[in-house]
Amino acid sequence: MRRRPADYRRPVRRRFSYWIWALLGLFSVAGLILFMVQHNYHEDRVEQPTLEKNARSEHISYKGLNFTEEILSATSLARQLAEQISLAKAYVIIAKEHNNLQLAWEFSSKIRSCQLLLSKAAMREEPITLEEAEPIIKSLSALIFKAQDAHYDVATTIMTMKSHIQALEERAKAATIQSTVFGQLTAEALPKSLHCLNVKLTTDWLRKLSLQELAEEKGNSPRLVDNNLYHFCIFSDNLLAVSVVINSTISNADHPKQLVFHVVTNGINYGAMQAWFLSNDFKGSTIEVQNIEEFSWLNASYAPVMKQLLDADSREYYFKGSEDLEVEPKFRNPKYIYLLNHLRFYIPEIYPQLEKVVFLDDDVVVQKDLTSLFSLDLHGNVNGAVETCLEAFHRYYKYLNFSNTIISSKFDPQACGWAFGMNVFDLIGWRKANVTARYHFWQEQNADQTLWKMGILPAGLLTFYGLTEPLDRRWHVLGLGYDLNIDNRLIETAAVIHFNGNMKPWLKLAIGRYKPLWERYVNQSHPYLQDCVTS
Repeated sequence: MRRRPADYRRPVRRRFSYWIWALLGLFSVAGLILFMVQHNYHEDRVEQPTLEKNARSEHISYKGLNFTEEILSATSLARQLAEQISLAKAYVIIAKEHNNLQLAWEFSSKIRSCQLLLSKAAMREEPITLEEAEPIIKSLSALIFKAQDAHYDVATTIMTMKSHIQALEERAKAATIQSTVFGQLTAEALPKSLHCLNVKLTTDWLRKLSLQELAEEKGNSPRLVDNNLYHFCIFSDNLLAVSVVINSTISNADHPKQLVFHVVTNGINYGAMQAWFLSNDFKGSTIEVQNIEEFSWLNASYAPVMKQLLDADSREYYFKGSEDLEVEPKFRNPKYIYLLNHLRFYIPEIYPQLEKVVFLDDDVVVQKDLTSLFSLDLHGNVNGAVETCLEAFHRYYKYLNFSNTIISSKFDPQACGWAFGMNVFDLIGWRKANVTARYHFWQEQNADQTLWKMGILPAGLLTFYGLTEPLDRRWHVLGLGYDLNIDNRLIETAAVIHFNGNMKPWLKLAIGRYKPLWERYVNQSHPYLQDCVTS
């Protein structure tokens, strides 16, 4: 391309001279300096009253200082001192174990100084100042370095503390076991007032031949085998508890004269039971008292539990206890081989002419008429009971050892557990299914205690598996002997309330809000009871 002539070319732009650029730069720097000076001036004027205000507010807030919050604050000197105290205490233990008593004494002295400073700060309701804390922090730090130079390093500290923690855990476990043992002893012990009542009544039984004649006469009553009446059975050695069960059942029955109660006790309490129920009025109902020691058929050749009672190893395991901390005390409770507790598996043998009975534990209170239980359709089942599987721990796998093939091959681990304490038993179906033989089979299988560890209930879960009809939960509400938070509405609508657990209503350790439910059925006007309670 040809170039244009010079006259037609664009004029070349003239550049600013260097001095113009320099002048602009000076103006810019000067402006920046003026801006910064002015900004700092205003900031100082604003900041000064703010600091004064903050100082005043801090002074005011410290007067209401919450020392708990102060010592938990990650930035406070109190927190730092508290942490140094914890570390120093560990080094005191380690120094003593290494026989370095001088170092242990120095640490103890500094710990006391720290505690004194923290105490003063808490009393005056003001935070610890740096001037106060710095000497102690420095001296404690120096001691800690000294301890580390003596090879009390972090690894040694951790190992020592682990051993101490383990020792404390073992002591805590032993204390828990001891507490459990004492709780069980308290729950099983008969209060002095009840023992006094038993003594007075037994004396009456032995002195008054008329009572013995009356007992023999009533023992032959045709009402005891009349299946048109309503039959209840209770197996217990606690006179007052049985009396409350019977009183509460009669008080809430529409037709008390149609009720028959079958009580079985041991030889020690037999006379007292007879004297009590023969000399008191129970609204025309019939009460039979039997002595378990007169059941000649209940012997070691027939009942596996009798074999356990005669076996030396079993007696030592349950009655003498064990030093083995791995075995929980509740697993060694003698009540689990107590014969009266196992009588519930022999009801058809005890009452061969009866067709249906309601079994009641001695720690229940009846609040509704129970006669409608006898007309319930059990749909061919033998046992009517309230299921307790709303919580996971009341399913079969929590009671039984499913690692054993004899259990895992026959039972569903998720099957619902149910409650003993208020049960309807169809004795005709029981005899047809030969339920007692099933109970004997499982007791013999568990001779070495590998199928289940404790209680009457696991044996019942096995024995009545596939033979239990679930009842409405309102028939039987449990937990009044250990659970403080049962809904009052649930208790009020329950036909039977059960004081299962260690806090029995006749003991001082009973739960206060439930105890009146039981006491209302105690015959407080009886002169023997008044004398015994007063004395």
